[in-house]
Amino acid sequence: MTASREIYWNIHGHSLMYLLFIVALVIFGYGFYGKYKLWRIGLPEKRTDDIPTRIYNVLYHTFAHRRIFREGYPGSMHGFIFYGFVIFVIGTAVVAIQADLGLQIFHGNFYLWLSLLMDLGGLAAIIGILMAYYRRYVLKPERLDNQRDDAYSLHLLLLIVVTGFIIEGLRIAATQDPWAAWSPVGMVVGSILGGLSPETIKGIHKVFWWGHLLLAFGFIAYLPYAKLFHIITTPLNQFFSSLKPAGALQTINFEDEDLEHYGISELEHFTWKQLFDTDACTRCGRCQDNCPAYLTEKPLSPKQMTQDLKAYLASRGTAASGVSAGEGEAAEVAAAAEQQPLVGGLFSEDTIWSCTTCRSCQEQCPAMIEHIDKTIGMRRYLVLEESKFPSEVQTTFRNVENNGNPWGVGFADRAKWAEGLGVKILSEDGDVDILYWPGCAGAFDDRNKKVATAVVKVLQAAGVNFGILGTEEKCCGDSIRRIGNEYLFQMTAEENIETIKSYGIKKVVTQCPHCYNTLKNEYPEFGADFEVVHHTQFIQELIDTGKLYIEKPEALDVTYHDSCYLGRYNNEYRAPRNVLQRIGASIREMERNLEKSFCCGAGGGRMWMEETLGTRINEERTKQAVATGASTVVTNCPFCLTMIEDGLKEYEEKGIKAYDIAELVAKTL
Repeated sequence: MTASREIYWNIHGHSLMYLLFIVALVIFGYGFYGKYKLWRIGLPEKRTDDIPTRIYNVLYHTFAHRRIFREGYPGSMHGFIFYGFVIFVIGTAVVAIQADLGLQIFHGNFYLWLSLLMDLGGLAAIIGILMAYYRRYVLKPERLDNQRDDAYSLHLLLLIVVTGFIIEGLRIAATQDPWAAWSPVGMVVGSILGGLSPETIKGIHKVFWWGHLLLAFGFIAYLPYAKLFHIITTPLNQFFSSLKPAGALQTINFEDEDLEHYGISELEHFTWKQLFDTDACTRCGRCQDNCPAYLTEKPLSPKQMTQDLKAYLASRGTAASGVSAGEGEAAEVAAAAEQQPLVGGLFSEDTIWSCTTCRSCQEQCPAMIEHIDKTIGMRRYLVLEESKFPSEVQTTFRNVENNGNPWGVGFADRAKWAEGLGVKILSEDGDVDILYWPGCAGAFDDRNKKVATAVVKVLQAAGVNFGILGTEEKCCGDSIRRIGNEYLFQMTAEENIETIKSYGIKKVVTQCPHCYNTLKNEYPEFGADFEVVHHTQFIQELIDTGKLYIEKPEALDVTYHDSCYLGRYNNEYRAPRNVLQRIGASIREMERNLEKSFCCGAGGGRMWMEETLGTRINEERTKQAVATGASTVVTNCPFCLTMIEDGLKEYEEKGIKAYDIAELVAKTL
């Protein structure tokens, strides 16, 4: 006897199922089309290049759950539910192939193993759903905002699985299925219900079969109107995610004569992908839990910004898309949205300026929502169209424009830090293999001049033929671009690129991760074609190739701070740690490290703004460093070094010092 079962056992008139399925699809399609029309309010944006990589992203993030599994309880909870329902979908597809296409595949060993797999998948889904109930309604983590839709979604998923097991158990009990052991959960349910009469079992079975069917089709119809829509939109968002370097912002084409606005001040100024983000968000709160601004009581939550934009799009967008808002409350909401400006209304200016662009929100988001370009877009509107920005930023803009650096020191003094060090200046001797880019901090900030000097000592010890631009070097433009002054950034970038090109430079070593990110990831869009490496990467290369010999490694007790622009923006976590280990350092990791590292508070142009809201971000990060008990805090970024040294002033009695990695390496030479 071949293992199998009758697909429509005890069911008559199942052809009605197809009509119900069509009705469910129509309801789904209507809701999806309404969403689609709202997304289309946004500007066009190409997100269909390099299809193989995009498919890989879906496999890696959707099916492998790589970001979701970073958190144990929520990750396993979601994994149980997701993989359980994936198995259900596969099993349902197999049944449909045999029932509707006549292909006899649902039998034999394949049937047995698939039956077992579906039962285990259903059990996993139930476990995951119960974990979700417990987490959401018992543990109640702050980042979750319980709404009715959350409960409806969990109830619906649980009912679908439970009714499926009841149907299976009733069939097993009535037919005395000889293969019941391959459906262990159904067999247990069948043993519980087996005491009923055969006719009673058949009657109950019919009721539950149709009920299960209606729940499943109701699930399909409900998708576009519920949180469950992320089942579709999140994988699509991962597919459409940006393939540009993580550190590259969208560029404004100032030569476009048809361009009518700079930045984002209305819904129509977002791209369709930025609006699509709002429907991919599941309100999981991971972005909020890792946002330094939110965690230091600033008026910024990446999660809330996404949800507010979603509500704004759903209400105000109805008129713009041609979809009727209807009457009563819906019309009132839409009318209210029409009266509320996007910038300064929906999103307060304090909210927009609180962001440090640390990218932790995007790094933690399983749906790969892109928060930063939206924030920078609104900053660009405030700066370029409204000339509204924190008062101290005006000085920063003027300093960069007049002197080529945010400090405002005369550009003629840019190479003074290198006097007496034997450093080549390219205008005097252009025969170099490497351009060393100390950046504005290395040239003008007294503390970071010491770092630049240490880098020079290391390069000279390794016999590297290098030089600097001296007075020809200008600010890379990182801060002014992220503050929103795209026009000044592009002017500065083009000048730097032309200068570097004029000397035929092929490789640049930077001291600052912000310079590194800008030169490496943003300058190529303006014609740059040189290699860029961070000094920690270059030092590791010198050690590994034997060009730099560490003569006297010391037993150093350190904690290492991952800077945002080297870590999350450029995925460089190993090189700095490898260098520290090679010079004898023992690293005590902070609780927030690697991709979850906590920002120092200076990114996104915040280095040049007063921090008047909430508590200071650098003080919070310094507390985390001190908590490790290490005697030394090590950084790789001039901004981080400045902010952490400032935070350490509270702990002077502990004698904790902060150094750049280059300084520690130089001490061992």
